[in-house]
Amino acid sequence: MQIYLPIAEVSVNAFLLLGLGGVVGILSGMFGVGGGFLMTPLLFFIGIPPAVAVATEANQIVASSFSGALAHLKRKTVDLKMGLILLIGGLLGAGIGLIIFNYLKSLGQVDLLVKLCYVAFLGIIGSLMFIESLRAILKTQSGLIPKKVRRPRSLAQQLPFKMRFRTSGLYISVIPPILVGLLVGILSAIMGVGGGFIMVPAMIYILGMPTKVVVGTSLFQIIFVTGFTTILHATTNYTVDIALAVLLLLGGVIGAQFGSQFGTRLRAEQLRILLALMVIAVCLKIALDLLIMPTELYSISNASMH
Repeated sequence: MQIYLPIAEVSVNAFLLLGLGGVVGILSGMFGVGGGFLMTPLLFFIGIPPAVAVATEANQIVASSFSGALAHLKRKTVDLKMGLILLIGGLLGAGIGLIIFNYLKSLGQVDLLVKLCYVAFLGIIGSLMFIESLRAILKTQSGLIPKKVRRPRSLAQQLPFKMRFRTSGLYISVIPPILVGLLVGILSAIMGVGGGFIMVPAMIYILGMPTKVVVGTSLFQIIFVTGFTTILHATTNYTVDIALAVLLLLGGVIGAQFGSQFGTRLRAEQLRILLALMVIAVCLKIALDLLIMPTELYSISNASMH
């Protein structure tokens, strides 16, 4: 069933959009990511203009993250205090990101910026997560499960302005969480992502949070940052396509419930390596699109030379 999207100015199959929303919702519930790192490029591929895809996908992420976060709240696997600290940086970052987005849009360079950001961040994060997760799985299979040893004090423990986070069992500085939130907020505005693909590994490896509370806490923060980003885009760029958003929302909310169930059946290392593989695959696809020469090249006609 074809529907016309007025803001995007294209016709798209409604069932295709519902399916895409469902897939991203499953990822949200399983991995604690908004899923925008996958959905936004997919929207590019089916002909949605980048500015519309970024703004509208932020709207869809709110719903799928909210649905997934509810499931984690019921299991008490959300560190609300940490989520609020991350949120402070996230809201500030979203405002900065929108300023950068609007400036580059006025220069006509926003499409290239979005794609280059995807290649850089997805490539780095995906590779690091894959290597780390593979090491953990190999150690587990070989029976060399390391005993818990006292790790050296991390930067988050050495910096000032410390706060106790009882749900995560941490006593660390609030500076690293605010900086992580700031980076994720900027990416949310520029790339149309929730930022979970950066936030989840940052919460595990930089902040030292236990894996069981990372997913739910990430989703909690994503809800508010992407909601704020959507409002900013809608009021300044007028690039949120309501018809597109509704279809993605429906699929995302349903998919997130299934994803949260699937996630409880897999070990943390398995979840991370699956997420890493998907991040790398999307990165390679976008990089190839930038590098491969298009089939139809621009040509200079005689008329344009006068």
